[in-house]
Amino acid sequence: MRERRLKVVRGSGNVFRDFGDPNAEVLQLKAILAAQIIKTLDREQLTVREAHARTGVAAADFSRIRNADLARFTVDRLMTIVMRLGSEVEVTFKSKRRAMRARSASTKRGGIDGLPRLT
Repeated sequence: MRERRLKVVRGSGNVFRDFGDPNAEVLQLKAILAAQIIKTLDREQLTVREAHARTGVAAADFSRIRNADLARFTVDRLMTIVMRLGSEVEVTFKSKRRAMRARSASTKRGGIDGLPRLT
């Protein structure tokens, strides 16, 4: 059998983006929130029924989160579960103004991809 060379590629830090998912940022945020929920359940050794009794969230929802079945959950629902388990959620935004300015400047210089100049 011949030895194949594998090409190693550094990821972006978001596996969903690396695989081209159009909702990569939302899926990444859901995964981070689910991981926090699972970490709390493990740290406090809570069963899904105990977590239900403590938070009022259905035990089946905790099972879905443990199994990474997050399609039924919105980001705000997962954030609420994190908070009901006693953790705080802090959201930070980063603006990409530099990229927007560069794009705007190139548009004024003569357009992007042959498009007419915007004024």
